[in-house]
Amino acid sequence: MDLGLTYERAAEILKKHNQSHLLSFWDELSAGQQAGLLGQIASLDFAQLDNWVKTYVVNAGGPVIPANFGPAPYYPASPRPGQEELYQKAREKGVELLKAGKVAAFVVAGGQGTRLGYDGPKGNYPVSPVKKKTLFTLFGEQILAASRRYGRGLSWYVMTSPLNHEATVEIFEKAGFFGLGRENIFIFQQGTMPNFAFDGKILMADKGSLALSPDGHGGSLKALYQSGAVADMAVKGIEQISYFQVDNPLINIFDPLFIGFHAMDGAGMSSKALKKTGPLEKVGNFCLVDGKVNVIEYSDLPDEMAEKTKADGSLVFELGSIAIHIISREFIESLNKGGFALPFHRAVKKIPYIDWAGKLVEPKGPNGVKLETFVFDALNFASKSVILETIREQEFGPVKNATGVDSAQSSRVMQVERAAGWLEAAGVKVPRSGAGVDAQIEISPMFALDKEEVLAKRGMIGDISARSEVYLG
Repeated sequence: MDLGLTYERAAEILKKHNQSHLLSFWDELSAGQQAGLLGQIASLDFAQLDNWVKTYVVNAGGPVIPANFGPAPYYPASPRPGQEELYQKAREKGVELLKAGKVAAFVVAGGQGTRLGYDGPKGNYPVSPVKKKTLFTLFGEQILAASRRYGRGLSWYVMTSPLNHEATVEIFEKAGFFGLGRENIFIFQQGTMPNFAFDGKILMADKGSLALSPDGHGGSLKALYQSGAVADMAVKGIEQISYFQVDNPLINIFDPLFIGFHAMDGAGMSSKALKKTGPLEKVGNFCLVDGKVNVIEYSDLPDEMAEKTKADGSLVFELGSIAIHIISREFIESLNKGGFALPFHRAVKKIPYIDWAGKLVEPKGPNGVKLETFVFDALNFASKSVILETIREQEFGPVKNATGVDSAQSSRVMQVERAAGWLEAAGVKVPRSGAGVDAQIEISPMFALDKEEVLAKRGMIGDISARSEVYLG
């Protein structure tokens, strides 16, 4: 990156890499616009640009499915016979690390709520069933409740994107940083990648700026390092990072069992997994390649492999990735020393751009390529990885769509069902009908982080009547 780039030097570099069109409107720009454009050009990785164009854009290459792979081993959600002591040790190790302040939360929150019909950061979307709390609020309350449980102020790292960074910072400021203290919040932006036409030319958003997109959730591991977040963790003594995405209100951010298994095995990056609902469910598939855990995307795994079954009828590749990880700080440091090189994934998209005459074009069909990295590809760089099964109804109710599967409505139903299950485990009678729970129930993390805490507070919980709204906060 050459931050002192001049027009003459930029023209020379762009000509060498067949991107001279980026300066086509130079004389029409103000001094400020010219400086901004030079800054964007300076940020491009020209050492890699031509290879990216050749490999991912023009020739449509990308990650290759390995020739030989099998299912990945995992720890089941509940211990198998004889594993009870191991699970207890893992849980105790996780609690020990949390009490020592060695674990931090990390949410990837660069998305907008556009697909939900919401104008703003997705993290500010109201999603809880009774109080309509936002995703950020639910996460903030959970981190605050865990801080109180473990007697340490636990830190929260938040990755935004250029699309929503300022709005997200404003949300946190207005919320008083959710009671966590400004010193325990670190908000930073992820990186971007240029968008390409099919011939490899970088598209322009307007006469003075490139068409850029966030570089994918895999870029989070690079942004953590470059933003100074990893250095901040080192100062605070944080060793492990609980990674999750912003769209999942059921996330168990600080799971002592998961943290403990990861730490006891000396893993660099570990994952939670679900049993898939079917062979073609649209989640990544956990596999073992040359002794290392990998994730193969559902779109890349051949159907005959996805549908392959074991003797008992269960799927061979039964574990699905849900983007919940524990990642060691040292592993992120090692990834970033000597260059950062997760493979790119190619996405053909409709990308607005300006043409040779400077006219804005809104394409009716796919006209270009966006390149992004996936965080699970980092698993291949970890010397050790742990997979822990979790239960879908307890920890995975994402809000991705406006209606239907993985929507706000389906997530609220799952939140109510989980709350009802916790209450019933504590002996509280919950009204039910053929359609499920016949009440709207919300349990704030500030009331209980798990069903064990609900049981401990049984005496504080009254009767629940049919068609009522119940909030435990």
